[in-house]
Amino acid sequence: MPTFSFRNNDTQEVWDKLMSNSKKEEFLAANPHIKQIHTGSGFLGIGDPVRLGLKKPDAGFRDVLKNITSHHPGSRNIKNTINDF
Repeated sequence: MPTFSFRNNDTQEVWDKLMSNSKKEEFLAANPHIKQIHTGSGFLGIGDPVRLGLKKPDAGFRDVLKNITSHHPGSRNIKNTINDF
């Protein structure tokens, strides 16, 4: 069941509520002073931020890659793009 965010236009109070889509429609119809808002709190995300290029891998992971390179000399011929973000 999805979580929806609402705001009371009279008091500016904001809260999240777990309910079905049909219950949400009934709730909004019965309470015209309440509006649904999108805060992002219910968003689960659909991608890995590292693979999408939004976040660099942490230093520990980069150190592991450097150790792999030092222990496998043949891998030095392969272009390392891990720090190109």
